[in-house]
Amino acid sequence: MTLRLRVQRQNVERVRRYVDSIEAEEGGAVSLEDFFVGHFPGESKPSVSLRGARGKEGLTQCQLAELTGIPQRHISEMENGRRPIGKETARKLAKVLNVDYRVFL
Repeated sequence: MTLRLRVQRQNVERVRRYVDSIEAEEGGAVSLEDFFVGHFPGESKPSVSLRGARGKEGLTQCQLAELTGIPQRHISEMENGRRPIGKETARKLAKVLNVDYRVFL
């Protein structure tokens, strides 16, 4: 399978080294959650889940803000792990993003 990633320029070498290391391991399989949460400082499961679910639905942060009533800057802060996602917020996001709210907790 071919996987294309868009990463910030400063992370390109780190991603390449990591991919080389998992290819060298037997089987070379790693979950996306383990890859993103385990190898990018500051990334948490809720932030990765939010960013991924929003991307899956093809929504911008501004569009998600309009649909949920959550300020766009709060969505940005949640996606970057600088703001926790509470239960009520998780429920609003989950409804619009068609996922179980618990993925954001």
